[in-house]
Amino acid sequence: MRGFFIFAYQINKMELKLNRPICFFDLETTGIDVGRDRIVEIAIVKIYPNGNKESKTWLVNPTIPIPPQSTAVHGITNEKVANEPTFKELASQIHNMIKDSDLAGFNSDRFDIPLLAEELLRAEVDFDMKNRVSVDVQTIFHKMEERTLSAAYKFYCGQSLENAHSAAADTEATYEILKAQLDRYPDLENDMKSLSEFTTRKKFVDFAGFIALDADGNEIFTFGKHKGALVEEVLEKEPGYFGWIQNADFPLYTKKVLTGIKLRKLNTKQ
Repeated sequence: MRGFFIFAYQINKMELKLNRPICFFDLETTGIDVGRDRIVEIAIVKIYPNGNKESKTWLVNPTIPIPPQSTAVHGITNEKVANEPTFKELASQIHNMIKDSDLAGFNSDRFDIPLLAEELLRAEVDFDMKNRVSVDVQTIFHKMEERTLSAAYKFYCGQSLENAHSAAADTEATYEILKAQLDRYPDLENDMKSLSEFTTRKKFVDFAGFIALDADGNEIFTFGKHKGALVEEVLEKEPGYFGWIQNADFPLYTKKVLTGIKLRKLNTKQ
């Protein structure tokens, strides 16, 4: 009887209301340092507004050693990816798949999107979130229930997550969880912009959180001696601070955002 209930529940699961495609994705990596670690596997499930679905998974040669502790989590060894393409070789394919889409994942706002952005910028493929939104399924889960991906899949979908920490399995599970969350919580609006706003923890301008927005919507630094200060004012009063950040070990996306702010200020002076 229980099996029948799960089957019926899956059939009746709400479908996403989309104005544009949305790409659910998951990364397996060499570690958790957004600025230094690399992707070893990426899976993307692209959902189109008409309900069609496209999925791809790539193993990636990270060009740096995979630490044993990371292999213990996802099972991907140095030998397994030795003859696989590098991310730079795959970057155009991956970007072509996601460039017209909103993005979604599990803990994606804090990890997967920032790391993907770093890899794309490192491969000289421009990337930003200006004309798209992101939905972090983990945030919905944590705000409503507070558990892990496997527990979320069991809780919402009534099934055990097989092959956890396989990018493809985690990505499919995340997609199924979001649909189940929309079924379970009537106050969640089936709209990607609304879900993005619901899952956004803080209003950071860069992914790593070094630059945020204050109550008036102005960019401020969130670290160091200029913590809380307006970025534009700091760059004007202390021009060398820009050069220091550009030459220091900050994420590439943070440097890109800071450059954009500086150029915007210069353009307003002209």
